[in-house]
Amino acid sequence: MGKKCECPACFFEWDNDDDNVMEGEVITCPDCGVDLEVASVSGNQLKLEKMDDSGEDWGE
Repeated sequence: MGKKCECPACFFEWDNDDDNVMEGEVITCPDCGVDLEVASVSGNQLKLEKMDDSGEDWGE
């Protein structure tokens, strides 16, 4: 059984089939493609936050 997710960018809801997801992992929204960080895991629910994309500019 997957963990329920909701994208904070587009509000798409889905079940993540990876039962071994841990806080700090990065997953991608299957609808809008934005990278999301797992902020917390509570029971069968993942709380996701948008990644901060103001970080290092790698070679651009």
